[in-house]
Amino acid sequence: MVPLFRWYTRRVSGGRTALIGLSVGELEELLARLGEPAYRGRQIAEWIYGKAVDSFEEMKNLPASLRAKLAESYTVSPLVVSDHRTSTDDVDKLLVHNGDGEVYECVLLPYKDRVSCCISSQVGCPMGCTFCATGMGGFDRNLTAGEIVAQYLLLQKISKKRVSHVVFMGMGEPLLNAKNVVKALHILHDEIGLSWRHLTVSTVGIVPQIENLTELGLPFNLALSLHSPFDEVRSKLMPVNQKWPVDVVMGAMKKHHRKTGRKITIEYLLINEFSDTIEQAKALASLVSGTPSVVNLIPFNYVDTTYGYSRPSPERVRAFRNVLEARGVNVTERVERGHDIAAACGQLAGEHHGRFARRDGLSELPVSS
Repeated sequence: MVPLFRWYTRRVSGGRTALIGLSVGELEELLARLGEPAYRGRQIAEWIYGKAVDSFEEMKNLPASLRAKLAESYTVSPLVVSDHRTSTDDVDKLLVHNGDGEVYECVLLPYKDRVSCCISSQVGCPMGCTFCATGMGGFDRNLTAGEIVAQYLLLQKISKKRVSHVVFMGMGEPLLNAKNVVKALHILHDEIGLSWRHLTVSTVGIVPQIENLTELGLPFNLALSLHSPFDEVRSKLMPVNQKWPVDVVMGAMKKHHRKTGRKITIEYLLINEFSDTIEQAKALASLVSGTPSVVNLIPFNYVDTTYGYSRPSPERVRAFRNVLEARGVNVTERVERGHDIAAACGQLAGEHHGRFARRDGLSELPVSS
């Protein structure tokens, strides 16, 4: 029988296996295989998840002989930092890889009342959204649970305060890597101690995977990148809409709310004279009516695409928001950070020409169940 922990590890440069991504139980199993008592696994978990250390030498309550044995075949983190930028408004953005040059991004976002981070779930993205720098770069592979959690721990190590909120809004479509994302969510909650209420997964709307998550009943926040209530507009922005149109994906989101009790979040990108019209604001208000929800407005963060999209004026943003609020919709507006460090998802990776293999169309999406 193949040990459970092997399903969730990935060898890093030098042939060693990373331990981040293993639960306490899996670490206990690993230590037992090495002829060590189970409590050593719990000690290692505390060092990794409780103190965010990234070397065995820092684990001072482990015997020197065990630390040496572990270092021969294992490493703590799978990540190598390729670039680290800090913005004038205190945002840190890291470009990381697994020793193989396949780069992806994670971002540390300090606020007055909390510290949040944005992490990636894939190297690149196959969804092809026409406004997105990551989509322009193509897709390479899914990240393991360890590679996902390691982003959080890396950001925690450089943060002056506890990172209390995690959003899966970095590179990739999380629901195409559902197995590893769910594993990472469990580690963030069970091992690191983050509240389910502070974990948010964003999706373009992969309906079968939304339904699978609904059956799991985990009370994290699920956010839908909608960007238009009109199918003809949304399909131009997001090819996924041709497979699961607005009514279908919203139906799945509403079922998710009824099962989990969590309000749904609608991410809405405002593109000048394209998705920011008053007619769309009225239709969006009708679409979310009767379902506990919040609409998060995101004025377009300029990315140089071939589609000529531009940022709406503050007046157009205000008019769109006023229509929603007049109809009783709970509205927030994203506080934008890090413009001077290429903070839009995929921009920094694009500058480094990460090894993405473009995949066109939706017929063979790389779904991880």
